[in-house]
Amino acid sequence: MSITFDIDDNGLGLVTIDMPGRAMNVLNPDLTEPFEAIVSRLEKEPEIKGLIITSAKPTFIVGADIDQLAKLTTAEETFRLCEDLKAMMRRMEKSGKPVVAAINGTALGGGLELALACHARIALNDPKLKLGLPEVKLGLLPGGGGTQRLPRMIGIQKAFELITQGKELTAAKAKEMGIVNDIAETREELLAKARQWCLDNPKAEQPWDKKGFRFPGGDSKSPGVVQMLAIAPSMANAKAHGNYPALTHIMSSIFEGGLLDFDAACQVESRFFAACVTSQVSKNIINTLWYQLNAIKKGQSRPKDQPQGQVKKVGILGAGMMGAGIAYVSAKVGIDVVLLDTTQENADKGKAYSQGLLDKAVARGRSTVEKRDQLLARIQTTTSYEDLAGCDLVIEAVFEDRAIKAQCTQKTEAVIAKDAVFASNTSTLPITGLATASQRPANFIGLHFFSPVDKMPLVEIIVGEKTSDETLARGFDYVLQIGKTPIVVNDKRGFYTSRVFATYVMEGLAMLSEGVHPRSIEVAGLKAGMPMPPLALQDEVSLSLSLHIGTQTKRDLEAEGKTMPEHPGNAVLTVVGEQQGRIGKKAGKGFYDYNGKEKSLWPELTKLFPTKAEQPSQQELVDRLMFIQANEAARCYEEKVVRSVADTNIGSIFGWGFAPHQGGALQFINAMGAQRFVERSRELAQRYGDRFAPAAIVVKYAQEGGSFKDE
Repeated sequence: MSITFDIDDNGLGLVTIDMPGRAMNVLNPDLTEPFEAIVSRLEKEPEIKGLIITSAKPTFIVGADIDQLAKLTTAEETFRLCEDLKAMMRRMEKSGKPVVAAINGTALGGGLELALACHARIALNDPKLKLGLPEVKLGLLPGGGGTQRLPRMIGIQKAFELITQGKELTAAKAKEMGIVNDIAETREELLAKARQWCLDNPKAEQPWDKKGFRFPGGDSKSPGVVQMLAIAPSMANAKAHGNYPALTHIMSSIFEGGLLDFDAACQVESRFFAACVTSQVSKNIINTLWYQLNAIKKGQSRPKDQPQGQVKKVGILGAGMMGAGIAYVSAKVGIDVVLLDTTQENADKGKAYSQGLLDKAVARGRSTVEKRDQLLARIQTTTSYEDLAGCDLVIEAVFEDRAIKAQCTQKTEAVIAKDAVFASNTSTLPITGLATASQRPANFIGLHFFSPVDKMPLVEIIVGEKTSDETLARGFDYVLQIGKTPIVVNDKRGFYTSRVFATYVMEGLAMLSEGVHPRSIEVAGLKAGMPMPPLALQDEVSLSLSLHIGTQTKRDLEAEGKTMPEHPGNAVLTVVGEQQGRIGKKAGKGFYDYNGKEKSLWPELTKLFPTKAEQPSQQELVDRLMFIQANEAARCYEEKVVRSVADTNIGSIFGWGFAPHQGGALQFINAMGAQRFVERSRELAQRYGDRFAPAAIVVKYAQEGGSFKDE
């Protein structure tokens, strides 16, 4: 049974939710059907004086069952499901008897909506407990009355911010905002306070059901709210560029609901919820950021026959920005760290990076001085390779130079255990080649972190020709241990993320060389849904690094008897980076001029690359930026550089920010359909060159009616 129901001597029913076979409770028919039966008893049986709803699991209810939502195909079906759920909640809150949510753990989405339909909410004061309506992150809006109850509880503006941003609150913050009535320190106190509230309020009624109810801060006609709602669409568009219909639907639901009575407002919400569920954006996001992400975290790409392991001590070579970041995220989860650099000053500077992050956390009340000092104590700084003894994993994060990396490998292997893993944090240099410096190439692997390490969620694990399954499993487990998402790729120049990322930036440079106005290029990048436009992103990466990688790649290819393909963006790099000495943001000048936090496009760009009188449409530019990435991702999958569709999609979103609303680079092709993608690719190839020619695997899918999917 999903629910147990016990009635005490006071006639108060304790509803304890504990869905079998699930780590967390979710709203689906397995829960709602027995719950509806309890609501019927509440209405009909006079001996039942009220209800207390809690969970037997560490969490309360974490939301709707995504599997159920994913099966919905029509707006009508979705609308009915939504209305049925809300009808049950409505009967509960209009029963004339008190219903209290004893929130013992995290309540998100539909879980919080059920709690909002109760007459009161008591929450456990647990730092792990989170309360929120995060549906927007899946391209949805709250469909269980959240867009209507929350504004009536805390005001339209505050509710608008929470719902559109998908914010998650602590119990204390929720109480401060008026979402939670009270807080308890123990489960016993939680239930006791819930019982007492029921006894004190025998004929409970929701505020919005009382005569003369007014929205806190005013309804949708109030001047302050009107002003806020007037600018909200433009603010949302400035951030989302029209790519996330859920944002517009949330605004519409809250605004329209603020003009209607509660029941009519709930129907409005159901209508907009149905629009979200049936949208391609929601399908894209749920497919990738729910199903595929969970598949990765469950070990889809991890060797199945290897035992689980944990890193106890990690050595990090190089205390620059990358090494310092890796040290921090490792120490944060309790791993002992040896941070090594050529000078003690550099090593200490790397440790100071953690100090800075932790000091900010303490200042903002997110940590304590004691926790800060404990974490810092785990980071040992040194210049001696001897201190790496006892490390079960060593990560090299030094300059992208083979000779330097080879020295580090050999010095490390002289002191670490024979079964220890050695990893290189390279972004471009093939792991198989780097492993030639190793005496134990089976223990050699690539762990490609992204900057800044403390914020970026992805680690690209690169498997060399001789990397063992045991080493891969240990690398995979470490990435999960530090709270990152691992994708597994096979060894090839540029691997996956760097290779495809480069196509986006270089296409922006190619446009500039053709006489496209730089501002149009940047707007197209944002309109495409990328987190940063291509020219600005090139500045962030630095032109000097791109030039260095280009030189290295050319040299490597020539050594293999190959010629580096010409790209129209290369000339732009040379002119701006070499001839003009504008190497990017770190130097205060690149494609942009930088003045503190302010930046503006360098005016001379249009003189160096004269703007053509006839400019391409914005959609043409957007298509070029998206198709060049998706095609290259498809080639990586075709060449087995990436091992799964999930790794390819998640890697594209988490690695370089491929438009999340598209669900990843391969999902972009799936959603469009292989046939349409091939046709448009060929149009672009005819205009701009063979780099747009569709990948062979997409042509095959177009012919056969196939799509990218993991078995």
